Amino acid sequence: MKILVLGTGGTIASARTEMGYKATLSADDILQLAGIKKEDGVKIETQDILNLDSTLIQPEDWVTIGRAVFEAFNEYDGIVITHGTDTLAYTSSALSFMIRNPPVPVVLTGSMLPITEPNSDAPRNLRTALTFAGKGFPGIYVAFMDKIMLGTRVSKVHSLGLNAFQSINYPDVAYVKGDEVLVRHRPRIGNGEPLFDPELDPNVVHIRLTPGLSPEVLRALSRTANGIVLEGYGAGGIPYRGRNLLRVVSETAREKPVVMTTQALYGGVDLTRYEVGRRALEAGVIPAGDMTKEATLTKLMWALGHTKDLEEIRRTMEWNIAGEIRGS
Repeated sequence: MKILVLGTGGTIASARTEMGYKATLSADDILQLAGIKKEDGVKIETQDILNLDSTLIQPEDWVTIGRAVFEAFNEYDGIVITHGTDTLAYTSSALSFMIRNPPVPVVLTGSMLPITEPNSDAPRNLRTALTFAGKGFPGIYVAFMDKIMLGTRVSKVHSLGLNAFQSINYPDVAYVKGDEVLVRHRPRIGNGEPLFDPELDPNVVHIRLTPGLSPEVLRALSRTANGIVLEGYGAGGIPYRGRNLLRVVSETAREKPVVMTTQALYGGVDLTRYEVGRRALEAGVIPAGDMTKEATLTKLMWALGHTKDLEEIRRTMEWNIAGEIRGS
């Protein structure tokens, strides 16, 4: 059994500095501080590809990480990625679209407390990730607080608490207790040849609808982007009373994709439920279904990286690629 640990920085790799915590530790440092031996029935190798606070992670970095993962498939039985928590869900979603049919487990993990601090959750999360990575369940996952979650279904729901991640609108895949993996749900993962398809267009703007939002502000933001994600209320809809955002959305949706997600954590979007939602559908808005906000954004970037044709993008957004939308 041979597992690769890819280091990208984040809190798990951080130490105190005069400016606060900063990612400074290598993947080897993390393993050593966690008390994990590199030769103990499982051979663990490491590679540092980034060392960044995940707030600084950009779409180009997803491609760098994805390429390192894809190139490791022939040599390793599992891959663990240590990553900062702030954008971990974006990275796990983006990798899920860029890497098709992964033949081995790819598990992202991190920590809420640096591994250099007492009572850090880093050793626990790292052991969870390594254990699952060695069990032979192909796919892209996130390991946190003994839980294994599908990479396209994860959101960070707490800024400080240790149980910071949840699987949204989808069951946890498994739980890890010591060396035992308790599988609860097996996602349907493609079994074709592995494919690395990293084409992205990061020029997507995410706009949260709020009472009083000016149509001119929405129009200005929409002009500069190749795609728009609108984060609406509840089951979804576009305001048109007083400040007519619907008119701006309708104009924009004729030229570029406008996708609607929801500010609610659970349940997803159903634009057929209310009159305001049906008007949005008539205006050309693409519903995100029960996708997370992170999956919606990264999927639209990935779709736009392949085409600017609105109908093709609509089909891609409605197509279940990596378990991100209902029907998986």
